[in-house]
Amino acid sequence: MALDSKTTLARARAAIKIEQEALTATARDLDGKFVDVSRAVQSTNAAGRKLIFTGIGKSAHIANKLVGTFNSTGLSTCFLDATQALHGDLGLCSEGDLVFLLSNSGQSEEILRLIPGFRRLGVRTVAFTSNPASDLAKNSELQLIYSVPREACPLRLAPTASTTAALALGDALAMVLLDERGLTRDDFAKFHPAGNLGRVLLLRVKDIMRSGARLPIVTEKATTQEAILAMTKSKSGSIAIVHPKSGKLTGIFTDGDFRRSALTGPGFLEKPVITFMTPSPKTVGEDALGVDALRLFQAHKIDDLIVVDSKGKPTGLVDGQDLPKLKIV
Repeated sequence: MALDSKTTLARARAAIKIEQEALTATARDLDGKFVDVSRAVQSTNAAGRKLIFTGIGKSAHIANKLVGTFNSTGLSTCFLDATQALHGDLGLCSEGDLVFLLSNSGQSEEILRLIPGFRRLGVRTVAFTSNPASDLAKNSELQLIYSVPREACPLRLAPTASTTAALALGDALAMVLLDERGLTRDDFAKFHPAGNLGRVLLLRVKDIMRSGARLPIVTEKATTQEAILAMTKSKSGSIAIVHPKSGKLTGIFTDGDFRRSALTGPGFLEKPVITFMTPSPKTVGEDALGVDALRLFQAHKIDDLIVVDSKGKPTGLVDGQDLPKLKIV
């Protein structure tokens, strides 16, 4: 029987609330066991060994997702099919590896049967479960425990809050390790070379800035009219103003400054451009990441950004209108 709109929304909100409860409980109950697992991952990585995730059913899907997350942060990680592992795939495991065994109940027969094989191979085991009293937790070297007061499924059959909590806990571990290892955007970009994400992360200011004839520059001695003509010629919405001797950037004159200067009355075109320019504008270096330039645009609500070299001389211009075309916004 179809539910009315009010009931549909109420039940959906109730399900989400139950999953939120699991996340809150998991965060609240974190203890030293989580720290022990974090240290184990670090030592495994430092020794040049790999992480392995395995599970059955829905837990296998969570395990696969976490493999992708850990790999994306530079930790060598693979998925082991629990069923196939019993028929030869344990061969991908080596002494010193660390395996995460995912089972919500901690009583999955296929998972428990793997533990002796891991021990013989010298593989350290992490019970990844919501049941700290389970056979899996008792027979594993380390425990990664999440808390699930109840499932969102009204029949208490479909894994819902449990898979959400497991996924969140795995992500939390990955992010803690990322932070502890001091991973930078450059490091992250190395693991995402393809697609829009890789393009965004790898793009630098020098790759997107306007330079040469597209970068209008005048000295402080120029008149407002000369500045506007230079802007028009280069088809730019702003112009860099530099010191006549040092060539260092001293200000920026934009379309907005031009409109404001016109309000000062007749003769504004003959006045020095420094009368209307914005002094000490926001700048960025050529080697800065494109996303860093984007943050400056967003933080300071500006339309143009001057690129300068180590001596403070303008070498390029990042026009805000170019950013959507480059797909970094």
